[in-house]
Amino acid sequence: MTPIILHSDLNCFYASVEINENPALRGKKIAVCGSTEDRHGIVLTASYPAKRSGVKTGMANWQARQACPVLICVPPRYDLYIKYSKLVRRIYAQYTDDVEPFGMDENWLSIPYGRGDVEGEGQKIAEEIRRRVREEIGLTVSIGVSHSKIFAKLGSDMKKPEAETVISRENYREKVWPLPVSELLYVGPATTRKLRAMNVQTIGALAQADLELLRGRLGKVGVMLWLFANGTDHAAVMPSDFVAPIKSVGHGTTCVCHLDADYSVWRVLYELAQDVGHRLRRYGLAARGVQITVKDNDLDYRQYQTPLPFPSQSPLEIAQAGFALFRQHYFWDKPVRALTIRGINLVSARQPVQLDMFCNAEARERRRALDDCVDEIRRRFGNRAICAASLMGDLKMAQDKCETVMMPGLMYQ
Repeated sequence: MTPIILHSDLNCFYASVEINENPALRGKKIAVCGSTEDRHGIVLTASYPAKRSGVKTGMANWQARQACPVLICVPPRYDLYIKYSKLVRRIYAQYTDDVEPFGMDENWLSIPYGRGDVEGEGQKIAEEIRRRVREEIGLTVSIGVSHSKIFAKLGSDMKKPEAETVISRENYREKVWPLPVSELLYVGPATTRKLRAMNVQTIGALAQADLELLRGRLGKVGVMLWLFANGTDHAAVMPSDFVAPIKSVGHGTTCVCHLDADYSVWRVLYELAQDVGHRLRRYGLAARGVQITVKDNDLDYRQYQTPLPFPSQSPLEIAQAGFALFRQHYFWDKPVRALTIRGINLVSARQPVQLDMFCNAEARERRRALDDCVDEIRRRFGNRAICAASLMGDLKMAQDKCETVMMPGLMYQ
């Protein structure tokens, strides 16, 4: 029996919650912004009236105010958003146990008893859920209905606000294939450029491309995207109690002023690596590789990664690998605006490690003991209770973002 898959997307979620809590904001041009400082604050989401005035998610606050001088900027209240997210999921849970979150405002639902009737039973359930969310919670939701997670996600993006879009086995070529290939989930800017270099401009062109050519150019990602475009992926919606394995642990920051020297970059990377190492130890994981993302003052970003000789939780080793990557690949054609460093290719920290004859095992053990001691001091007395001397003083860091990336249920290995 083929399940019906729904993808629900709460419209302008943060802004909608703020309006729901304060009806005086209804109909006005508002934006929920990550910071009130013009230099590095960005728009997290905006109401539809603000969007119609040119305000976009990810836009700097000062740019948003230029586009919309009457814009009302509201600071985020994440505890409130989590509360609303849970309230909406309670409604979803009355239809199925298989509710897989994709952020606070998006969820996949698998309806097992619909026998794959997306145009009949599927749309009926979507309409009912949409009505209940509006009447019981006060928010609006767009829902995609299909036989695959990817097509359901595409459907929820097609009509906004508050609509259902059905993508069936009979109509997906008409509805999905004309869309730009960048609309497909997991097709980011770099992959889009590679596909366009192969003259693959649309999802339909991707679906009809030679599979071996895609495999040769993009590896297993090319195969995955080809399956997505053809609607033949069979990734299941994970149950609500499913815990995905951690794929990477990272920490990033936007700097309060542009970095223009290697030493400034080193200090920021080393400070960010402190948190990466702490969370690796907390999760009982070690990184076999390091990845950095560098964003310049034109907001163009570049990403580099390298393996580590041995799995590591050490902030110093992670930062040194990231800085070596930076010096190898970045040639200072533009100042640096933001940096992110991640531990990738994670393994259990308890996994035995085969050292080589040139490795100073005693020094590594002393370093591990030192990192554990620093971690304990920070746990008891606060994160700034102890730090490396090189990290004292102004690091030129603004708001930062911790991330723990979970392996999505629909990714192919």
